[in-house]
Amino acid sequence: MKRLIVAVLLILALSALATPGVSTSAQEGGTIRVGLDVDAGTGDPRLARDTSAARLGELVFDGLVQLDTELVAQPALAERWENPDPTTWVFHLRQGASFHDGEAVTAEDVVYTYQSILEESFGAPNRALYVPITSVTARDPQTVEFKLSEAYAPFLNYMEMGIVPQHVAEDPSSDFANNPVGAGPFKFVRWQKNNRIELAAFAEYWQGPPKLAGVTLMIVPDNTVRATALETGDLDLIHSPLSPQDVERLKTTEGVKVSEQTALGYTYLNFNTSDPILSDVNVRRAIAHMVDKSVISEQIYQGMDKPGESPLVPNTWWYSEVADHPFDPATAADLLAKAGWQDSDGDGILDKAGQKLSLVLKTHSEDPNRIQAVEYLQNVLTENGFEVSVETAEFPTFFEAVRNQDYQIALIGWLRLVDPDYAMYNQFRCDGSNNYGKYCNPRVDELLQQGRATIDPAQRAQIYKEAAQIVVDEVAYDVLLYQGYIVAMRDNVEGFQPHPAGSFNSLHATSLT
Repeated sequence: MKRLIVAVLLILALSALATPGVSTSAQEGGTIRVGLDVDAGTGDPRLARDTSAARLGELVFDGLVQLDTELVAQPALAERWENPDPTTWVFHLRQGASFHDGEAVTAEDVVYTYQSILEESFGAPNRALYVPITSVTARDPQTVEFKLSEAYAPFLNYMEMGIVPQHVAEDPSSDFANNPVGAGPFKFVRWQKNNRIELAAFAEYWQGPPKLAGVTLMIVPDNTVRATALETGDLDLIHSPLSPQDVERLKTTEGVKVSEQTALGYTYLNFNTSDPILSDVNVRRAIAHMVDKSVISEQIYQGMDKPGESPLVPNTWWYSEVADHPFDPATAADLLAKAGWQDSDGDGILDKAGQKLSLVLKTHSEDPNRIQAVEYLQNVLTENGFEVSVETAEFPTFFEAVRNQDYQIALIGWLRLVDPDYAMYNQFRCDGSNNYGKYCNPRVDELLQQGRATIDPAQRAQIYKEAAQIVVDEVAYDVLLYQGYIVAMRDNVEGFQPHPAGSFNSLHATSLT
């Protein structure tokens, strides 16, 4: 029955993806078909909030730099740069780089891109990453100078932001978020929302034309349907999130190759610390002690993702071990009693002052692993005296609820953590733009500010270790898992280089044989 259901889902999904008059065969024209779990929220890289938007941005746009697999900045639209003093960076743009409409990339486009991000009313979600920039100036058409308020350690890594053409992006009639124009290796063709995004090779790309004729990003929310489509040859490449049972099957599928590595990401429980129940740190600590992360890792993710500790991800220069809340139901019970929760009426649900210890767990419906995880958490909490319900919704709806603080506990993840600042600054500062749970600790604010203003990596690592320990102690997040990153592709896909941040940059050099 399960195989029949999967087959039906596959037929429905691929039927929805098919477009009259447009071939979906990779062999006709060299267009690679890439399966994504959710649609991109925007085509404007300055406004990207989700990983699909980031992937689209990597294909359509180029930044001043591009981060390699070791997270070292390599030349992109900037062919070279200088850092003559701690607060000055000068970038020299390469000659011959142009946008998809044929207009040259100039220093004024760089100035416009970053000035718009810094404009608070524009609403760039990662604005806080750029606030140390006090000015951006075009010295001449090929030279841009950035002035900073202080030394800023992660600055160069954040110069990967896609540069947008001022003459297009500032024109309201261009509908830029839905019709992006960049200077990347692929140009935008069409977008069928929640279905597919079609891109064509940009022959005038500064690094040389892509080997592919195009890229089609196909939106297939169900993990198993996406994996089955790869098996049958209806997709050419898929990547995380994937279900572990599908990954194991793909490893033995003829015509498919699978790559695994540690991702720059973590999966976590986000606590709304302004909620009347969860504002008590003892309740948050109790929940953390109830969760056996090894069960989630081994039984739900089958070892694909590893038990987590803190926002500092392994296999990075900034990783440090942080003392977590070990699985200990007895300690959890003591903490709840200390917080005043007891079963006064004998119904098995703890209460206080006439209020039930009631929680709602939320996550998004596209990821069956996360749904299983919240169902596991529901059972665990129920066994320990909570009244718990689970709510799932499609990612845009779920994420909007989280952003609006319409949640108690949300299971979600962070990806593309190319610097500890990216992993913590917006998330844990009292006024952080991604601090959805309204966690606040002035000492953490102080440490995160120090971390970005300290250049020495060893000193930075110690600063972030202290900040992470406080965040873990106070359970702003409970980091459940360090994510694995899986790429599966047909064996005729050559040249694609899996990147720990999930980057699609290497599609420029990818071919179909």
